Amino acid sequence: MRDVQQIRNMVILGHGHSGKTTLSEALLFTADAVGRLGRVDEGSSVLDFEEEEIHRKISISAAFGHLQWQGCEIFLTDTPGDDNFINETKFAARLADSALLTVGGVLGVRSQTERFVDLITERKLPCLICITKMDRERANFLETFDEIRQTFATLNPAVIYLPIGAEKDFKGVVDVINNRALFFRPDGTTDRAEIPAELVDEVDARRASLMEYVAETDDDLLEHFLEEGELSDEALKNGLAAAVRQGKIAPVLPCSPLNNAGSSVILDTIAHLLPSPDQRPVLIGTHPKTKELVQRRGLAEAPFSAQVLKTTADPFIGRLTVFRVLSGTLKGDSFYNSTKGESERFSHLFLIHGKEEKEVESVCAGMIAAVAKLKNTGTGDTLCEEGNPVVYEPIEPLPPVISYAVTAKVEKDEEKLFSALTKMLDEDLTLRLTRQTQTHEVLLSGIGQVHLEVIKERLKRKFGVEMDLAVPKIPYRETLKGKATAQGKHKKQSGGRGQFGDCTIEIEPLKNGEHFEFVDKIVGGTIPQQYRPAVEKGIVEAMEKGVLAGYPFEGLKISLLDGSYHNVDSSEMAFKIAGSLAFKQAVMLAHPVLLEPVMEMEIRVDKEHVGDVMGDLNSRRGKVLGMDSNSRREIIRAQVPQAEIQLYGLELTSMTGGRGTFTVKFSHYEEVPAHIAQKIIAAHVVDVE
Repeated sequence: MRDVQQIRNMVILGHGHSGKTTLSEALLFTADAVGRLGRVDEGSSVLDFEEEEIHRKISISAAFGHLQWQGCEIFLTDTPGDDNFINETKFAARLADSALLTVGGVLGVRSQTERFVDLITERKLPCLICITKMDRERANFLETFDEIRQTFATLNPAVIYLPIGAEKDFKGVVDVINNRALFFRPDGTTDRAEIPAELVDEVDARRASLMEYVAETDDDLLEHFLEEGELSDEALKNGLAAAVRQGKIAPVLPCSPLNNAGSSVILDTIAHLLPSPDQRPVLIGTHPKTKELVQRRGLAEAPFSAQVLKTTADPFIGRLTVFRVLSGTLKGDSFYNSTKGESERFSHLFLIHGKEEKEVESVCAGMIAAVAKLKNTGTGDTLCEEGNPVVYEPIEPLPPVISYAVTAKVEKDEEKLFSALTKMLDEDLTLRLTRQTQTHEVLLSGIGQVHLEVIKERLKRKFGVEMDLAVPKIPYRETLKGKATAQGKHKKQSGGRGQFGDCTIEIEPLKNGEHFEFVDKIVGGTIPQQYRPAVEKGIVEAMEKGVLAGYPFEGLKISLLDGSYHNVDSSEMAFKIAGSLAFKQAVMLAHPVLLEPVMEMEIRVDKEHVGDVMGDLNSRRGKVLGMDSNSRREIIRAQVPQAEIQLYGLELTSMTGGRGTFTVKFSHYEEVPAHIAQKIIAAHVVDVE
């Protein structure tokens, strides 16, 4: 049985191009977990191995690696920094014990950084902050640290290593805790030396500040500090470790992952300061049957439980299920899926290392493992012992914000395309596939433009099918504002039995928000009972096809008032046609109008971009409902017609330099302004002709 106290499970977070993957590669290389230092720009990265990642030079999926360092077994998850793939990052953070946050030494804090810090604070994850790319021109460690401290004061960032040199002269670090200099070797390790004279005063000041920070996290330490004026080396080290594991201090250190400068220092910090699974808070779930609360500890001897954090679809090996062990130890060839209430069997148990898999006999709390070809298990499901069941709260994916109409590039591939998309839905929970009945389109929805483009590329590579994406049609509807009465008469005589149907209807808007109401007000037998349902059926079919622009009608009350019939020539078909004619005539007399879907939006932007975003919303016929703010962002709530925001993600990125984010959901239908309605109706007439 493994020693859980020697396991570290860490998610690596950071804004795009802050060096997360390059740092992960450096850590793996320094710990001899890989034979060469992979580079993202050369496509040789162990963790960015998907073709789409190599081509775009960004992380698209969460990737997993593990290494040994100073007796610890470290499981790391490298995550995407791009907003299009933030859901992968959210899932990984949910199931990690700690976080390593990267902030670029040149770019500093970005909008994505704030989102990742939100994930850290929500999960109360102990956090290590690495200021990366210290070898770059204009990289400034102390300026970036001050920005982190001002922006994320709640993390309590504290410098534990200071850089020696800057930009191309970045050559080592000073260990503030142990009062020594460490100069980098090419293999990622360091040589000890005396602190450069020009840094002695700065180091003393930082050590005094760190001592005060640590003392404030513990009453006993604070009392000792106030009495003695300082902490002993042992008290400082132990107090810092306890504070970091409780999330009270976030250590900050510099590095240059591309040059493998600082990776051994980071590994030392992970091993000494970040928590093991048993040092994390007790896990709370529920019993699947009794719904009572169930507690689990991150111990190897506890009952086994795990949660699925990723599912990948492969046309050759099938479904691969990746899960984090939360408690206990898994051996054997089966477990119980308490979310689905079913047992699942597997033949092999793997540890994941990039795209490679290493078979193992057992895994315990803190480890990330995988099995293949499960039938019913999906992302977010809880796995456990059937005799000790527990269900953990499912991981909710982010809602999609952009939709496209999807079709196969080659018509005969339609079935193949949608079969492949179904597999992709299992892999990516942020994808939605829906059929729009009004426009007869199938819509593929996702987090952003790049997200859907990557799905398109993966479908071609993995399943050999190409799809086309088009801006979807807007599902307008038709209704009326007035009241009218009209007669519909269908009479046809062409030898033999003829056709005759005659009805008079009254049409008016429904006030209660319902779709349709049909009222039979016939007195006597002017229309026999057997023909009246046919009138309603004719009206309903006409409503579906619309009158103004071919969109379905809604919110109508139809009253059947009168009519006439012929003993021989009347039929259900004749009255169905008469009902349709009466409806079309009545509609044109009752002030028909077009309705459009209005979406509710929540937009998060920096304060300096609020004016631009508000002005843009007004130009899109939006109504701003209100504004809120937190310490870092302004939150704008608005209602905007769907037709005005179909590609809003691209425009918001352009307006805010990539620092704006938004969510969107359907709100209600609203009348289209007359000048816009005229264009929609005119376009429909042209299409029909």
